[in-house]
Amino acid sequence: MTNQPLNVLFLCTGNSARSIMGEAIINRLGAGKFKGYSAGSMPKGQVHPLTLKLLNQLNYDTTTLRSKAWDEFSAPGAPELDFVFTVCDNAANETCPIWPGQPMSAHWGVPDPAAVEGSDSEKAIAFADTYRMLNNRIGIFTSLPLAALDKLSLQRRLDEIGKTKTDVTPERA
Repeated sequence: MTNQPLNVLFLCTGNSARSIMGEAIINRLGAGKFKGYSAGSMPKGQVHPLTLKLLNQLNYDTTTLRSKAWDEFSAPGAPELDFVFTVCDNAANETCPIWPGQPMSAHWGVPDPAAVEGSDSEKAIAFADTYRMLNNRIGIFTSLPLAALDKLSLQRRLDEIGKTKTDVTPERA
């Protein structure tokens, strides 16, 4: 491990909610240790308004967040990725580009809050739930003793994080 921040890419199909949240969360929780990015296989072209609203309410700087295609990260001059996490089932089943440097990857699928239909409060709850799930998983990831884990052990831990059961809140259990 180097003293440079490790680059982490969060992937989702639309790159408007889940992967954007992942980027924001890791840049906060892993500041100095990790640098987060996000992208999509078929980006919507804009960040979902409820994603921005939630992140702003939680005092995140959203000025640099944007919806972008994943091929931006396989182009010459792109940051070399250390980790790639898919956060939606569609992106996990798609053929990903070849990432320079062969980053470690795992699937951390969470429900798509943008797909929730209902009242404004039901939609807000869906976005908050997705944020909480990602925040839990990314918190576990940023706490891993990366320097002390061999590659196989680290891969196993990354896969376990995607299956974590800390996603259920007591009032919803």
